[in-house]
Amino acid sequence: MMFLPSKKDLKTALEVFAVFQWPLSVFLIVINVIFVNLYLVAFTSYWPVTVLILTWLAYDWKTPERGGRRVTSVRNWRLWKHYCDYFPLRLLKTHDISPSHNYILVCHPHGVLSHSWFGQFATNGLCFSKIFPGITPYVLTLGAFFWVPLLRDYVMSSGTCSVSQSSMDFLLTHRGTGNMLIVVVGGLAECKYSLPGSTTLVLKNRTGFVRMALRHGVPLIPAYAFGEADLYSQHIFTPGGLVNRFQKWFQSMVHIYPCAFYGRGFTENSWGLLPYAQPVTTIVGKPLPLPKIENPSQETVAKYHALYTDALRKLFDQHKTKFGISETQELVIV
Repeated sequence: MMFLPSKKDLKTALEVFAVFQWPLSVFLIVINVIFVNLYLVAFTSYWPVTVLILTWLAYDWKTPERGGRRVTSVRNWRLWKHYCDYFPLRLLKTHDISPSHNYILVCHPHGVLSHSWFGQFATNGLCFSKIFPGITPYVLTLGAFFWVPLLRDYVMSSGTCSVSQSSMDFLLTHRGTGNMLIVVVGGLAECKYSLPGSTTLVLKNRTGFVRMALRHGVPLIPAYAFGEADLYSQHIFTPGGLVNRFQKWFQSMVHIYPCAFYGRGFTENSWGLLPYAQPVTTIVGKPLPLPKIENPSQETVAKYHALYTDALRKLFDQHKTKFGISETQELVIV
């Protein structure tokens, strides 16, 4: 008899595909755009196609800083539901969020590939619109994602925009109210701390989000994803060794820490680059109101940064034991 997969096997396969296709799509789009255009220019007479693409790119360059180009149908793909079910992801709020204001949602930790933040806010896989009615999320990410034609459109279709200052200014002043800017402040520098059981965050010298919130008088909302740091393991090289020195040098040059991470393969007990199928629950805390100060001093920024850090610690301590973290383990801020 012909073997037929069970519904459970089919569901698992769809979930694995949903998670795998996202980074694969990014890779394939980048490679194809680069090599196809090189081929057109070097070996064919169709080089005007490349000129037209670059002309459109130049014309459309500022779009990621002007609210992007959200496509609701893309955010609602059934694929993203499978993506969220793979781990699974959960999104819980502790307070209602009024659509009569704008907000900056500050996310921790970054993790290796920020799987939870993508699934929860860049897609509607968890029904964000029902959890936060009247709120429009804008995930903010590095400008490099918008340098490549086609890739930039795919990324923007999810409601993702540039994390630049001009982008945040635009979203907080030209899109009315009910906008939630999603900022993962630890960034790629935090990848080195993304180890199972780790609660270390890069936050001490990250004050730009506080300054932006003060300039526009918008509340800051702390959010912590319990389990995000457990999605990959890392090989830790000998401190002071050749590879470790290279990692530190590379980070000093481009602010990206090249960590040697690994997870599972396509089968449950194999090795690979898929994240472990571990639950990730994001707790969204209470909005922290900030006054509007167009040119806040460094002392004022430091004051509200400390208030935000205290609110984040309180949120972490209130919920940590529910997710297997001991009562004595504290949030480490570096």
